[in-house]
Parts: sequence; structure tokens; C-alpha cells
Amino acid sequence: MTSTPFDEAYDEVLANDWPAGTTYSRITTPHGTTHVNSCGPGDAPPLVLLAGGGATSTVWCTQAAHLGRAHRVHAVDLIGEPGRSVAGERPIRTVADLTAWLDGVLDGLGADRTALGGHSYGAWIALHYALHAPHRVRKLVLVDPTQCFAGFRPGYLLHALPMLLRPSAKRTRAFLEWETGGAALGPAWLRLRDAAAGFPSGRPVTGPRPTPEALRGLDVPTLVLLAGRGRAHDPARVAAAAARLLPRVTTATIPGATHHTLPLHGPTAAELNRGIADFIG
Repeated sequence: MTSTPFDEAYDEVLANDWPAGTTYSRITTPHGTTHVNSCGPGDAPPLVLLAGGGATSTVWCTQAAHLGRAHRVHAVDLIGEPGRSVAGERPIRTVADLTAWLDGVLDGLGADRTALGGHSYGAWIALHYALHAPHRVRKLVLVDPTQCFAGFRPGYLLHALPMLLRPSAKRTRAFLEWETGGAALGPAWLRLRDAAAGFPSGRPVTGPRPTPEALRGLDVPTLVLLAGRGRAHDPARVAAAAARLLPRVTTATIPGATHHTLPLHGPTAAELNRGIADFIG
């Protein structure tokens, strides 16, 4: 099979930024084949991580190195997003499809009960999954979650619009530079993000935020980590809503972080890693 620029960039990030001994698996579900990058002791408690839109599972490289000391870290390529997962005959069109797909992924990993984390859109999926199957989620980690407790800032959507309407590496870079204030995100990962701009992806499942009634009934310990300088939404508003609605929540804000410097940017990743490690135990 001919290697593509996307494949080459993906392999480069894994080789340069992920721990030695990282393995991958392909898990077959009714919704397609899911690619998972894993590291850490095989008999350690599982931690499943879901990336934000367009980021691929490789974005969790600093968490894999840090959290993989005491956990078996599984970073998942979302079906329909850039990555190595492949959609099946049964498309993912609804929240119920998403949660059924993740049921299959956890089954394939042998993770009957797991710590579950997500960033941005991945956090939205993780929260919906915890509402769907709370008995399978030991701890829930939401990193700057979007559309979970508050909506997007209009300015964020306005700046994202050119990239969403006509994706290109140039437009993606311009958007990331605006949101992060020009933060250095790592050359290998940026090359992968450039290649992902032309990736044939499906339409992501979106929908309304979970209802207040559903959130008040979620009996899962939850950590909400927010970007202090993020432009996607108002972090104070998100923190207040999460504290008001979730019965077992801890919220914290990472100073200096923006929505898209998380989770891999060096200057803020260390604090993110400590927060997650302390919470999941």
C-alpha cells in the first residue's frame, strides 16, 4: 500500500513523541474498524482518551508518556474524523450510534470499567457516553469541553468558518495561530494537522447539550479542566454551569492555556497531566 503524506506524518508523531513500546490495535464494531494507540503496563487500570475534532489520537502524546506510567492508556481515532479508523456499513449519525460504537470499542479493549477522558468534541462524546453507561466509567475527565455546559463564543465560530467551509492547511494554520496566540505546537504534529485538512471525513454527530436533568443525575466523579485563555467559550461560565449541574464535579482552570494548546502544548501540558493524574489516582 502506498504511503500518503498523512500516513507519514502520523507515523512521525508516533515515533518522535509517543513512548517506546506504544502499540496499536484495530477493533471491529458494527460502525467500522477503530484504530487505538496504546501504551503503559498491560495490567494497569485503563484510561481511554478521545481527541477533539481533526486532531487524531496522536494529540495525547504528553499524556501517554506521563499517565502511561500507572495506567494502560488507550487513545482512540474517532470514526469519521482524521485518523486510521475506518467507517463501516452502519454510519454513525446519532448520539445513540456514538455511544453504541464506544460500547464496542471498550468491549474490544476488555475495559469493562475505565477512566474516560476527552478534549473539546471528544469531551462531548465522553460526557454523553458517561450518561449512557455510567457503570462503565470509573472517572470522567473533560478537557475544555465544548457544547457540554455552555455554547461557543460567536467570535470563535466566525474565525473557524473559513476553515470549516473550505478546509486547507493554510486556513487551519491561520485559525490555530489566532486561537493559540501563535503558541508553538510542535512541528511534527502541525505537519499531521496540515495533512488532516484534506482528509476525507464524515459529517460529525452534533446535537444539543445534555439536559440539566440528565447532568444532575450523573453519579460519576468528574473533572472539568478549562483553558484560562481559551477563545472557544467563556471558561468561568463553563465552570459555573458544571459546578451547578454535576453532583460530583471538580473544576480547575489552567492559566495560559487556550482551547487548541490543550492537550499537547509543553508549557501547559505538565499542569494538565498533574491534574488528570491526581484525579484518576
